Amino acid sequence: MTKKSKEGLSVKKQENFSEWFSQVLEKAELIDLRLNMKGFMVFRPLAAITIENMFRLYEEELQKKGHKPTLMPLVIPEENLKKESSHVKGFTPEVFWLKEIGKEKLALRPTSETLYTPMFKLWIRSHRDLPMKLYQRGSVFRFDTKATRPLIRTREIIWIEAHDAFATKKEAEAQVQEDIDTTEKIMHQKFGIPFLAMKRPQWDKFPGAEYTVGSDVFMPDGKLIQQPSTHLMGQKFSKAFGAKFKNIKGKEEYLWTTAYGPAMSRILASIISTHGDDQGLIFPFCIAPIQVIIIPIFNTKNKNNIIKEATKLKENLNSIEIRTEIDASEKRPGEKYNHWELKGVPFRIEIGEKEFKTKKITLATRDIKEKQTLPIKNISELKELGKEFDTRLKEKAEKFMKGKIVNCKTKQDIKKAVNEKKVAKVNFCSIEKQGEKCAEIIEKEINAEVRGTLINKKERPTGKCIICGKPAKEVVYVGKSY
Repeated sequence: MTKKSKEGLSVKKQENFSEWFSQVLEKAELIDLRLNMKGFMVFRPLAAITIENMFRLYEEELQKKGHKPTLMPLVIPEENLKKESSHVKGFTPEVFWLKEIGKEKLALRPTSETLYTPMFKLWIRSHRDLPMKLYQRGSVFRFDTKATRPLIRTREIIWIEAHDAFATKKEAEAQVQEDIDTTEKIMHQKFGIPFLAMKRPQWDKFPGAEYTVGSDVFMPDGKLIQQPSTHLMGQKFSKAFGAKFKNIKGKEEYLWTTAYGPAMSRILASIISTHGDDQGLIFPFCIAPIQVIIIPIFNTKNKNNIIKEATKLKENLNSIEIRTEIDASEKRPGEKYNHWELKGVPFRIEIGEKEFKTKKITLATRDIKEKQTLPIKNISELKELGKEFDTRLKEKAEKFMKGKIVNCKTKQDIKKAVNEKKVAKVNFCSIEKQGEKCAEIIEKEINAEVRGTLINKKERPTGKCIICGKPAKEVVYVGKSY
């Protein structure tokens, strides 16, 4: 990031998204990179509280659906990582290995299938113990060798990972669908981030999985960013670790497992990018670290009285669980307005001599930039106004997503779509291994990727594969990604 200059953004989001994003992270005081470790960052209070609020909503939903919290070690023995060959092969280049301790060689966990599965082996004896649905919050570490970008591509990912065990493949696949529903209920409906749930091609699935479903989100620069992914692990890990259970007939079978990973740090990137504007952040009300900022407008004579009234107002709002702060600094009101707009606070209350006398506050709303008066006795209406605020953000994001998908019939059409910051929808031979060569051509000649097929919408292809000319078996989506 550039050295911090004056407060406020110097670029427009649509004109230079990359620089806009960097300035927002720095000037809104979300992230600090000055520890100077590539791919790692310091989360400042505003970002840390936001992520904590995101965790809370996600964990409430997971627990509602039967998941129980756990805490697993940060390290994994080399022996565990090597149990499932395709898994270790996929992750070996990205593993942070620790110095050998005695005879042990340990790795910082890149993900936790090789921690949960051996515990499933110990904890699950029979069908009566199933399903077992567990999760943890924490960090995973991957030595990403590509260009890192704060929140978007990092070497430490702050996330939730859920690991579930079932008696049958049918139940495991139902869990994959439930994971998609969790993404819909929280990331889309709460955080206001719409997405495309796509089954990834076989060459792009999670190492060791039977298949992967990724949630692709549109970014302002036309790229797609993968948000929560869910994986049908099948029985590969349970066979590698000997994790069995006795079915209803007393016969031993291997467990069927799934994994789900919503990354709070990465979702935060989409929240910032989707909702922010040329003035800075716009946080959804439900996760905003500060939901209401009170700006007392005073002079030397009335300062004490105005701040006293502002403090009463803050206490009232806090009592109904609205996160509120007061800016009683000596800055001019206009400076304060700009400062808190940059930080994305949904509502601003202005209270001065006029408001003190009329018992009505002036309420400014961040997303629509409108002011209204509200009787202090009706201050609890802010809860409902907060819900309306989040609905507007969600609907605006959905509107942005419309028109981003273009039907394409030639390679030139795909190039045009990608250059116009859109995603191409094309007929394709296969997302199984035999289609990988066609995907490589797209990547080489167009600098874009085959992202996969929609998981919950069966789209019938017509004609031939856009690359090889063989009969098309799939309708796939092609775009640039991070």
